[in-house]
Amino acid sequence: MVRRARRINRELAEVYPYAHPELDFANPFELLVATVLSAQTTDLRVNQTTPALFAAYPTPEDMAAAVPEEMEEIIRPTGFFRAKTKSLLGLSAALRDEFGGEVPGRLEDLVKLPGVGRKTANVVLGNAFGVPGITVDTHFGRLVRRWKWTDEEDPVKVEAVVAGIFPKSEWTMLSHRVVFHGRRICHARKPACGACPIAPLCPSYGEGETDPEKARKLLKYEMGGYPGQRLSPPADYPGKPAPALGAE
Repeated sequence: MVRRARRINRELAEVYPYAHPELDFANPFELLVATVLSAQTTDLRVNQTTPALFAAYPTPEDMAAAVPEEMEEIIRPTGFFRAKTKSLLGLSAALRDEFGGEVPGRLEDLVKLPGVGRKTANVVLGNAFGVPGITVDTHFGRLVRRWKWTDEEDPVKVEAVVAGIFPKSEWTMLSHRVVFHGRRICHARKPACGACPIAPLCPSYGEGETDPEKARKLLKYEMGGYPGQRLSPPADYPGKPAPALGAE
């Protein structure tokens, strides 16, 4: 299983050499806020919403002083906007009061912030601070169970199992590759098995569409010729930038 898992990672690295966090951000604070907003919505919707949010509140100090109703209106498109506003106000005040307005670079500090769990903390650590971390979102959990790396459902237990399979240096990029694959090919309801580059390694091959032509029609984002989720993707991203809010 370990050999097969590591080979899957190597194959995914060839398929997605450009894998990256699909949230637009310019600094650790922006990534932290965007990740909190990404709960129960798409990264695309977050990326379409954060330009106005960061224009209004560019620093933790600015955000902590925001009028809640005004922030709610800005982030309304991401859903659950009242709860998310409460989290953002709380974490911004904590950054201002306890961390000198800076996002901390330690897991134990990040998870104390309102609205920040291990998943969010690992996203920030891996992508803003270069600290290896495994991000167990719904895509990651689904795929590692399909690949029989684990049958655990609890994200913390999944993280621990997968961390034992791969060297720490691989954790952050592994997370990106698995999530990319889950969004583009290995979908929840109808995986595109017939168009999957790692089909020969997959113990769950056949759960989805195996006909190559039909499977190709299921591909999403750049794999299917469509825009990605970022309005400002990395220079090496082969797909189209996502449209701004209201331009879809």
